Amino acid sequence: MAEGIRFLEQLLDAPGPSGYETRPARVWRQEAESFANRVWGDVTGNTFAAVNPDARPRVMMAGHIDEIGLQITYIDDDGYIYVDEIGGWDPQVLVAQRVRILGRDGDVPGVVGKKPIHLIKSDERSKAAKVSDLWVDVGAASRDEVKELGIRVGDPMVLDVKMVHLAGDRIASRAIDNRIGAFVVLEALRLLAQDPPAAGAVAVATTQEEIGYSGGGARTGAFTLEPDVALVVDVTFSTDVPDINKKEVGDHKIGGGPVLSRGSAVHPMVFERLASVAEAEGIPHTIQAAPRATRTDADGIHLVRTGVPTGLVSVPNRYMHSPNEIVSVEDLRLTARLLAAFVRSLDGDTDFTPR
Repeated sequence: MAEGIRFLEQLLDAPGPSGYETRPARVWRQEAESFANRVWGDVTGNTFAAVNPDARPRVMMAGHIDEIGLQITYIDDDGYIYVDEIGGWDPQVLVAQRVRILGRDGDVPGVVGKKPIHLIKSDERSKAAKVSDLWVDVGAASRDEVKELGIRVGDPMVLDVKMVHLAGDRIASRAIDNRIGAFVVLEALRLLAQDPPAAGAVAVATTQEEIGYSGGGARTGAFTLEPDVALVVDVTFSTDVPDINKKEVGDHKIGGGPVLSRGSAVHPMVFERLASVAEAEGIPHTIQAAPRATRTDADGIHLVRTGVPTGLVSVPNRYMHSPNEIVSVEDLRLTARLLAAFVRSLDGDTDFTPR
């Protein structure tokens, strides 16, 4: 999977917060064009890659390609830049980070500033910082200097953190949530391209999941594709770290394989087939309950048109929504294998209507 890891690194390093996913989508599309039968995009920014595109049943494999970020809301007279969140942040992890602003004339580096600890009153030191307490400093001395750098209100930015290899097969990066989902669905399609299945398979790098409270790009993508079944790949909490209550979110370890969701937007027959395929393929996995909402693209897909039977497969992830999320590369490989095997299990007689 060495070439796949190089592709994954390029994908993770490309900045693409929600609503501004052009760069990682371009990386994904170029990789897909090397083996898919057809590759295309839509006005929402979704990118599609298909193998056996005209066959039925048609499987939509969706992973969102956006990441959380920040957006400029105000530039003051002294050149300090104020921001708001794109997606959900713990503001504590932003303090003193380097950022990359996606400006009109190119990327501009900056740092997140905050009042020094020495100047914070003792009774305020234990209080959590808010995004409104922070600013971005690009070294400019005035608003005009900031503008000369090609920076405007509304420009997005990401934390300037690249992927690194840790011990074993672990990697750390920003954007793992959920650039790895877009990676996995394309790797599953690559496996299917080597020996095309009876079913049609379409991998989709969806947009705006982190801000898509009504479904984001996944909803429009599913409306266009009219899939017979959908598989969503996202991340979930790895509970093998200190102070996590497994009674709330289950027992899911990095290196323990994919996590299969039950409940909410997940169709019970799709779950059962995923579980059966995992067992038949010898793929280790755990199960996670989703009694209300999955908070993934599955919520945006399963009620499109007349309904789409949808499954959710997640990868255990440490330190979610931080500059250094951690996953196991083997978990990514196993998840891609599971999706490909699921697609191969389908034929023209497959029916997900409950009886």
